[in-house]
Amino acid sequence: MTDEATAFVPGHVTGFFSAHPADEPVQAGSRGAGVTLADGVEVTIRRPETPTAATTQHVELDGETVEMPPVERVLDALGVDAWVSAETSLPLGAGFGVSGAMALGTALAANRVFECGRSENELTALAHIAEVQSGTGLGDVVAQARGGVPIRLDPGAPGYGRLDGVPERPTVEYVTFGELSTEDVLSGDTTQLSAAGEDALARLVREPTLTQLMYASRRFAREAGLLTDEVTEAIRAVSDAGGEASMAMLGRTVFALETGLSDAGYDAVSCRTHPAGATLR
Repeated sequence: MTDEATAFVPGHVTGFFSAHPADEPVQAGSRGAGVTLADGVEVTIRRPETPTAATTQHVELDGETVEMPPVERVLDALGVDAWVSAETSLPLGAGFGVSGAMALGTALAANRVFECGRSENELTALAHIAEVQSGTGLGDVVAQARGGVPIRLDPGAPGYGRLDGVPERPTVEYVTFGELSTEDVLSGDTTQLSAAGEDALARLVREPTLTQLMYASRRFAREAGLLTDEVTEAIRAVSDAGGEASMAMLGRTVFALETGLSDAGYDAVSCRTHPAGATLR
């Protein structure tokens, strides 16, 4: 038995996706592809310190108290109350899967602290369901559990959806121009977006390479009508400098392979692709 446990969950940048609702949240989700990042979220779970605190759930992100519905749903599903403390260098609301990472990290660490006896797939499913029910994501959790450059062939939690991947581990740069509400996009009409995502996935499955991932992602962003002026300008600048870049879903963020953004004159953050999925420290 332990009073504290910490999990690390990689960030996840989605290049393209299609939305697939379902009556059962465990079967709902998205198909698509993206890149997991060595920059991620560290989540620490602690047993409540006082009898009063034992009846509440407390969630902090970078030292600030926050409301995080996916995290609260995971704790409720496990039937525990805990103090949750998360730290990340990733921008919030900009397409890096922070809420999914917090949900998955909470599931993994709480399972250890409270000896819940759940398997990795069960914990990933709890976090995925919490994201779907909260309207904060459709595919980040399953990608973050896998790591690498994941291709989500089917929607849903582990056991329902097949996963594949591009067998490369590139360096990635990113620059963020602001937030984009995942809930607003996913709650609207996703017909055009999903059609573009299905086309992008078919292209990548035929040619599972980084070059095709970036091309399919750029085409998806354009056809889905999600590009903003500053994102478009950055992607063109990287292309003019001989690099590969696209837009992160869902956020006003541009990500590029290797030194693409730096070569184009941007003050970008650089990190490695994460070689594996979420894990306990």
